[in-house]
Amino acid sequence: MRERDCRRPMWRRRDKGISKEQATAIVTKEAERVTDQDITKVLAKSEEIRRRFETGGPLGKFVDDFKLLIAVVKDYRRGKYRKIPFWTIAAIVGALLYVLNPLDLIPDFLPLVGQIDDAAVVAACLLMVRQDLHKYKKWKIANPD
Repeated sequence: MRERDCRRPMWRRRDKGISKEQATAIVTKEAERVTDQDITKVLAKSEEIRRRFETGGPLGKFVDDFKLLIAVVKDYRRGKYRKIPFWTIAAIVGALLYVLNPLDLIPDFLPLVGQIDDAAVVAACLLMVRQDLHKYKKWKIANPD
């Protein structure tokens, strides 16, 4: 039996939790439903969401990405950074709301296993918005708080 490569995305492992296509479809569906109130909710619950990333489970490898995602949403909300399509903000907010929802595709009350779908959704979101995040990072470096 081969040793698993934990660096590979969830949808590339032999023990697939959800497929890349499923994760991408979830991000797209969630993004289409995001409202201004959802942005407010994600920012208000950012500490609770952060704790889910810091549990050491499958979401643990996305802690730094979470910080970047929250930063871009905060800067967008404050009007500091608007050079980003709303769809990108909606995809980020949708993915973070998915992580916050304990009763998603794989319920979060199942230890570690419950985060597999959350991690796959975050990974899919990061791939979908990577160009906009790269531009934001460059802007953030040039415009520190």
